Amino acid sequence: MKLKLFFIALLLASAGFIGATVKMPKVFTSNMILQRDIDIPVWGHSKPGEKVTVVFKNQKISTSASKGGEWVVRLKPEPAGGPFTMTIKGQNEIILDNILIGDVWICSGQSNMEWPLWNTDNGIEEVKQAENHSIRLLTVPKVVSLSPLNDFEGEGWVECNPSTARDFSAIGYYYGKYLHEELDVPVGLINTSWGGTRVEPWTSGTSCETNDIIKDWYSQIKSIDIEAIKKREEEKIIKYNEALEIAKGKPGTPHPYVKQEFNDGNWNEIKLPGLWEDSEIGIFDGIVWFRKSFILPESFNFSDAILYTGKIDDTDITWLNESVVGETYMQYNMLREYKVPAGILKPGVNTIVIRVEDYIGGGGIYGKDSELLLTDGKNEITLTGNWKYQKEELELPRNPRSPLSNVVGPNDYPAILFNGMINPLIPFGIKGAIWYQGESNAGSKKESMQYAELFPLMINDWRKHWNQGDFPFFFVQLANYMEPANEPKDEPWAYLRESQSLTASSVSKTGMACIIDIGDAKDIHPRNKIDVGKRLALSALKIAYSRDIVHSGPVYSSALFSGDKVVINFDNVGSGLIVKNKYGYINGFAVAGKDKKFFYAKAEISGKNTVTVYSPDVKEIVAVRYAWANNPDDVNLYNKEGLPAVPFRTDEW
Repeated sequence: MKLKLFFIALLLASAGFIGATVKMPKVFTSNMILQRDIDIPVWGHSKPGEKVTVVFKNQKISTSASKGGEWVVRLKPEPAGGPFTMTIKGQNEIILDNILIGDVWICSGQSNMEWPLWNTDNGIEEVKQAENHSIRLLTVPKVVSLSPLNDFEGEGWVECNPSTARDFSAIGYYYGKYLHEELDVPVGLINTSWGGTRVEPWTSGTSCETNDIIKDWYSQIKSIDIEAIKKREEEKIIKYNEALEIAKGKPGTPHPYVKQEFNDGNWNEIKLPGLWEDSEIGIFDGIVWFRKSFILPESFNFSDAILYTGKIDDTDITWLNESVVGETYMQYNMLREYKVPAGILKPGVNTIVIRVEDYIGGGGIYGKDSELLLTDGKNEITLTGNWKYQKEELELPRNPRSPLSNVVGPNDYPAILFNGMINPLIPFGIKGAIWYQGESNAGSKKESMQYAELFPLMINDWRKHWNQGDFPFFFVQLANYMEPANEPKDEPWAYLRESQSLTASSVSKTGMACIIDIGDAKDIHPRNKIDVGKRLALSALKIAYSRDIVHSGPVYSSALFSGDKVVINFDNVGSGLIVKNKYGYINGFAVAGKDKKFFYAKAEISGKNTVTVYSPDVKEIVAVRYAWANNPDDVNLYNKEGLPAVPFRTDEW
């Protein structure tokens, strides 16, 4: 899927559709799904004062365009069904066909919502079976704008099939597929997501300018000098190209870092695979060189080798023994697979060097251990473990190969993604929204706690702009990720999850899919998207469709403290609590006394909805935490319906 970032200077002047005849925004095309059982807004642009008539089924409504050329009509509610045809007529006539009426869902967030179907567990097989004419897909291209846009580019709505579903949001797809199976009505899915983005850019300016946390940041938009930014980007690109030429070296004179005899003894070490934000490198957008030596046996087939370097965020150049064996530009989620020409590898010591460029969000060589290796088809040489690294002090342009179309990044200012990727959809009739985001707001404990205010702000902001009341809004709680802790720790992702739980309990018609049990310690993009989509759909069936089902795992209700024991009461236990191991031990609980020092504790089910927690290390327990870590690892408390207990704490420390 081609991703396009609009030229900001043009976006500043964008106020509507251009042209004297009737034109429809891209949210209205053939193959679309219209929301059932509510008024159906239809709008477009035409010559000022022009009469426009919309015909749909047995409805016919006319209106006249405003002085600015905008017009809108509202069709009466229609039940699920189709296919139908819509005709929009002014001086010209537009016919949209193959239209269904059903339920329309916005699918938004950052990379885990954006993650394509093909690159998931069993994704290739699922793609082959994705033919479903009752599911329709719409993808909004990546666009930032300093002012609200009325339209976006793209091909519009498409039927769900192997070709269109392949690169579509996996979570959106599984969510829609499950709802269609349960409800037997057409489902429309609008994917408007962008990897690495924060929540603030998805919130409109009208809400940003009234919020104490972000109003000062938002006010900076007024002083943006686009030409000055362009000039700085041009300067960056010149320096970048000079550095790239030096890095690639010349025949016979490679870059010093690439030479086998180069002494990297004063370089620091990093464990790979893993995003460098999770290491001592920390938050860094720029260039990092990685080096590692390894030994190949005489039995290795040196003429038939393939190098796998995991997924690299964003761009890499890779050398083996001073020879370039691969280069990939801006493919943060693609597994690198480089065929090694004969004559490069040798018995004994070999050296691999990888130069990585990261432009936004996470950076580095990440993924599973099994994805970082050298093989000849029979022998596998693992490349996991300690590598040497060295940062290169060079400020990267936002997009080295397209600097002038990318002068403002998606996280630079609040509201700019709402302007470019949400506003063009409003007021298209929808059933609700699903959301997977938060990783980029979990950089610190403070940021994670602020999310408890910023996330509800965004939800209510969308509802206000859509003017459809409190439409259902379902979201994913952050998965378990990063190296598991050996002892209780106070980590940012735990607080972000708490902010999400607070949102679920305080904002009406919301639901949260807890996935604390299906993450990946080494990959911020867990591949099990099937269960994520299904757990979101369970919330929808319960809250949006009033099904009498268990839609959530156990949720903390209250605690009764008594010396070295505490009894925890849970809601949403369904048919009762269970422990998913044969010994019945519950993992993930920690307790503390008045000194606020936490110790891992023992716990056991003591009733249908209660767990008793105790510890020989704390004689007077005053606080309990469950699954309270970036990666609590191996949590195993569920209800009998198979949904995991939601992380919580009883303290407010």
